Amino acid sequence: MDPITAGIAVAVGLLVLMAIGTPIAFALGAVSLIALVADRGMSELTYFGETFFDRIAEFGFVAIPMFILMGAAVASSPTGRDLYRSLDLWLGRLPGGLAISNIGACSIFAALSGSSPATCAAIGKMGIPEMRKRGYPDGVAAGCIAAGGTLGILIPPSVTMIVYGIATETSIGRLFIAGAIPGLMLAGLFMAWTLIACKLAGGYDTPMSTSSEKLKETIKANVDSNLKALVRVLPFLAVVAGILFALYGGLATPSEAAGAGAFLCLALAIIVYRMWHVAPIKLIMRDSLRESVMIMLIIAAAEVFAYALSSLFITQTVAATIADLEVNRWVLMGIINLFLLVAGFFLPPVAVIVMTAPILLPIILAADFDPYWFAVILTINLEIGLITPPVGLNLFIINSIAPDISLRDVLMGSLPYALCMVLGIVVLCFFPGIVTWLPNLIMGQP
Repeated sequence: MDPITAGIAVAVGLLVLMAIGTPIAFALGAVSLIALVADRGMSELTYFGETFFDRIAEFGFVAIPMFILMGAAVASSPTGRDLYRSLDLWLGRLPGGLAISNIGACSIFAALSGSSPATCAAIGKMGIPEMRKRGYPDGVAAGCIAAGGTLGILIPPSVTMIVYGIATETSIGRLFIAGAIPGLMLAGLFMAWTLIACKLAGGYDTPMSTSSEKLKETIKANVDSNLKALVRVLPFLAVVAGILFALYGGLATPSEAAGAGAFLCLALAIIVYRMWHVAPIKLIMRDSLRESVMIMLIIAAAEVFAYALSSLFITQTVAATIADLEVNRWVLMGIINLFLLVAGFFLPPVAVIVMTAPILLPIILAADFDPYWFAVILTINLEIGLITPPVGLNLFIINSIAPDISLRDVLMGSLPYALCMVLGIVVLCFFPGIVTWLPNLIMGQP
């Protein structure tokens, strides 16, 4: 079978398995196994097992469950609630300020947890009911949380950046720095659209619309509790800052920094929020184990899938076809972006990175693009996939938090934020220094 026909057969098989609800790791593994056995016989079963386990045995992957444990400790504690209260104290007085404070809380919580689903769930459980109570449109209330949650895979420390760094053998510390300013830029774009959406919708209630006396009473009643909430959040922010300092300063490897961060965040959750009982600790460990196993299974299965594609010469054929396109490098980048966007509609970010990054990186380098800049572009494309169907993980999380908001309203409220991400990609294409300036300043030229 020629590589093109084999590639079409593998793609169709993968889509069919995912369409009937097969978990992505099992779908990838099953298609890979069938393709290898059909092409080379039963002897390939030996290489299947070796490839599966050898990939996840790399020491660098230790950072992933450690960062997940760190995020679970934060997500399972009332940190999100305290963070939300603190930002609402300072931003809630602005027109549309409650929605803006939700995006700000998502940005900070994303840095604490490194997880988009955890960010959506933690901030959405408090933010969506409060915004609806104050008269915010359902689309704005759901959309700003769904979009704000996507920042978890871009703002450091990010699990997806770790996966990209290992898959492409690039510096994880530099990747973390590269994602910082673009992450803040996207948060700013989200806030700008939220203001516009609130102005267009009208009718939402903020303290600014109440009387001066009522405003003073509200602030006086809330300021003490909200400031105390801020004090409880500060140690967690200090841990994140310390982790990033250790990474950027060369004091620790990502795995060492992740281990220290996980221990400190777990200890802080126990001490600050008095989580002495077995039940909350058991919940943190269960959630960490579940998510870690899921991600590691996807990584291992995706590695086998990549091995199968390479063995069938599908990867080489696709790469050669793309490389032979006699087009402007920006047209090439547009084609790659479209491919990543479509892939993100169907596959989780980790699977897309593991399968595509090693293939695309040589093409990116040959076209004279910066690999760290491309990592940010790739990640933003995958962020769009988190709030667009058919997978749209964040959409379903929001729908589970607020089931009385229809999935259509959640989707329509999220689409403008997806367009903000597209605008962000365009801005980064015109001004790549937004990504590369800070890493070059801190760590020097690569």
